[in-house]
Amino acid sequence: MPKSNAPTNTTASQRAKIQLTPADWINAATAVLVDKSVDAVRVDLLAKGLNVTRGSFYWHFQDRDDLLQQVLKFWRDAATEQIINRFEGSGADPEALVHELASLPFHGQAAFDSASIELAIRAWARRDEMARQVVDEVDAKRLSYISQTFVALGFSFQEAGMRAFLLYSYMISESLMNGQGTETQRLQRRDFVAQRMLRKS
Repeated sequence: MPKSNAPTNTTASQRAKIQLTPADWINAATAVLVDKSVDAVRVDLLAKGLNVTRGSFYWHFQDRDDLLQQVLKFWRDAATEQIINRFEGSGADPEALVHELASLPFHGQAAFDSASIELAIRAWARRDEMARQVVDEVDAKRLSYISQTFVALGFSFQEAGMRAFLLYSYMISESLMNGQGTETQRLQRRDFVAQRMLRKS
């Protein structure tokens, strides 16, 4: 159902433009967030970039805050929930999963794009309570999942939590500093971290 404040008398041309999905607006807003900042995510500029009227925006969203909330939700689902679901459905054993987690920053353009979005959202979260709460939720969810993986490998809950934090810190650092070292050196770092995280002594 359309939002209550969506235009009620649309022309054929306007109806065609309303065929834009919420995901189109979310993707456009995310691109602006990455390229500029959250301050630049404005309805009028997004509409201009998508070549539609402002009215078509209100077909999908109540207001700018609603859009920003959906940007955060989309990021949380794509960067956390979907990845966890994919891992859980793969049937990989815990040791293989640790190697898979350490390899996430190496997934080509997808990893680069994900890191760019994450950096922009974390910068946003430094000065916005709504964004900070979502980032904290995402961090907690990821750490819990990684910790459970180490528990399954036989580590105590306390040690599993510490190892999860170290592995997660590495994953974020490798994603955000992917220009440090040659590809061979980066792969060596990845293997070194995974092996140390699995070592029980």
